[in-house]
Amino acid sequence: MPNLILLHGALGHSDIFTPYLNVLSQYFTIHTPLFSGHGDRELPAGGISIEKYTQELSEYCAVNNLTNVSIFGHSMGGYIALCYAMKSPENVNSMMTLGTKFEWTEEQALKESKMLNPDVILEKVPQYARLLESQHGSKWKKLLPAIAELMIGLGKNPPLENNLSTINIPTQIMVGDQDNMVTIEESVSVYRSLPDAKLAVLPDTRHPMDKVRPDLLLNLMKDFWNLS
Repeated sequence: MPNLILLHGALGHSDIFTPYLNVLSQYFTIHTPLFSGHGDRELPAGGISIEKYTQELSEYCAVNNLTNVSIFGHSMGGYIALCYAMKSPENVNSMMTLGTKFEWTEEQALKESKMLNPDVILEKVPQYARLLESQHGSKWKKLLPAIAELMIGLGKNPPLENNLSTINIPTQIMVGDQDNMVTIEESVSVYRSLPDAKLAVLPDTRHPMDKVRPDLLLNLMKDFWNLS
């Protein structure tokens, strides 16, 4: 069976893919790696960055002898999928991204990172704090500032900028029409910059993976990967 890697986003968890596994495992051998600092994985001493996470994906593929892989990436996971494809095109068969923010500026990264304050989240959105603790344990308070640093690094030096035209791999860029983090415009811009891309806008769909209707996304996956 071909291999499919499902990549979670920043502050996400591989558990978000549970509703998709029954269907997708009929067609693929499924891999759901966790990025460091997420779930039960420790935060690395040297911090995290898009480059570090791209390297982790590279190492995961090497250890598991994965070549010619298909990748689905949600949010940051989609960004890392494209970075990996840029670095190791010979290993990637095809990619789908959903809700991936491609347009990063320093100013915007600073603005986004300021929202990742553990004390503010505890006070203003306690249910989200509880979710983060259940997924990542007590280190969730350290993971937030680490992700904030990752965003600032991305704003200063976005690795995909001006490189999209070099990624000649079948890719479908997807965004929800109610996504308040990612614009339809930036998704269209990336779709136009990639040599072999398709575009899908999901109706009545917000950014979080658990707000995406599995039937809708599975139908798009079946269409893109010609699954019957």
